[in-house]
Amino acid sequence: MTKLQFTLVAGVTLASSMLTATAAETTLAIGDKAPKLQTGKWVQGDPVKEFAKENAYIVEFWATWCGPCRVSIPHLNEIHQKFKDKGLVVIGQDCWERDESLVKPFVDKMGDKMTYRVALDDKGDEEKGAMAKTWMEAAGQNGIPSAFLVNKEGVIAWIGHPMSLKEKVIEEVLESKYDLKKAAEESKKANESQGKMTKLYQQFSKQLQGKQWNEAEATLKELGELMPEDQRDGLDSARIQILFGKEDLEGAAKLSEKVSEKNKDNAMSQNQLAWSLLTKEGLKGPALEAAYKIAVRANDAAEGKDAAILDTLARATFMKGDKDKAIELQEKAIKLADDDGLKSQLKETLDSYKEGKLPAAE
Repeated sequence: MTKLQFTLVAGVTLASSMLTATAAETTLAIGDKAPKLQTGKWVQGDPVKEFAKENAYIVEFWATWCGPCRVSIPHLNEIHQKFKDKGLVVIGQDCWERDESLVKPFVDKMGDKMTYRVALDDKGDEEKGAMAKTWMEAAGQNGIPSAFLVNKEGVIAWIGHPMSLKEKVIEEVLESKYDLKKAAEESKKANESQGKMTKLYQQFSKQLQGKQWNEAEATLKELGELMPEDQRDGLDSARIQILFGKEDLEGAAKLSEKVSEKNKDNAMSQNQLAWSLLTKEGLKGPALEAAYKIAVRANDAAEGKDAAILDTLARATFMKGDKDKAIELQEKAIKLADDDGLKSQLKETLDSYKEGKLPAAE
């Protein structure tokens, strides 16, 4: 998958993950007793066999192949670091994994960006995984990442995308001040509109695939009106794709800058935004300046240690007319690349820069 394809998939998946619903009746909701933990092997951290009354818990479902999961992991880690000494236990529950042998290397590579407990799912009696069935399926959650906040009484206090979990909610749960009854009522009302939202998203996906940009824009507007206000920004990635479809590069660049401003420390998100702009034909003027600015932010967030991000910055630099600096950045990217396939691609790009040619995007 190319960077551009990944940007489209990640953007639309993030939008759809906020519309998690299922045609089947859900049996697990806010206010219900949390199901028991039926994890498989613990990949990192001390095992948790049951919920202790002195702690609150976040059980977050993710997988190594999930782009939005990778984006949310550092944020979840920040929550873990901030509240781990106040009684919060964070569990990264791997689910729907295609190859479980990839999980341990993935966690090891994340290093200090993923320091909380991580467990595989128990697939002894359930092919899809016991946790996936008794938590995700039961709660009607059909997209990841999805997180469950469990209070000190072992009751589910919150369900949703981990990026939308507010620290105030965590603090109130830890202090036993959270209004669980109110949260359950609000959740019930929200679930009543999920059916309509799911149909709209399915409609939006077809319009996007059919390049019906105006229709897709109208559908996205309807979706935004139904979503909680604090989640609407998650649709911006999809809006950017619509603007690309309309060949409105300046509009896409402006919206990309807006998204970038809100995610300055998220290197991966910044890189996706920059690359999606830099691979568009005819990028120039303010739109090119915006792409370069975002690429610089991505590299700053990665502390200049990510080969793919340096590759993006080198492209932006070359497009701005600084060939020598682009070559220098590309050479740094090659030195950092730890994959032979990536290293080979980066070298081909370097050769193009030396010849004074902008390589075609994959």
